[in-house]
Amino acid sequence: MNSVNNVFVELSVVLGKTTLPIHQLLKMGRGAVIELGTKQDDEIWVLANNVPIARGEIIVQGERVAVSITSVVSAGEADSQHL
Repeated sequence: MNSVNNVFVELSVVLGKTTLPIHQLLKMGRGAVIELGTKQDDEIWVLANNVPIARGEIIVQGERVAVSITSVVSAGEADSQHL
C-alpha cells in the first residue's frame, strides 16, 4: 500500500469573516444565516490543516457549489497571513 494513502489533510475554505457577540451566537439555531463581510466576487482562502495554501473563487452551478483555485500561496506568503 502506498504511504500517501495514509496522509490525512483537513481542507477548509474561508468564505468571509464577521464579528458578533457570543450571546448572539449562542441564540442562533440550525439554519441561522450569518452575514459575512465579503462580496460575491471576492477571493476566498483555501486552507490545509489551518495553513493557507491557495486563493480561489466560488463557482455556483445549479445547486452545486465549488471552488476554483486562482493562485497557489507560497510558503513565505502563508506565514504572513493572519486568517
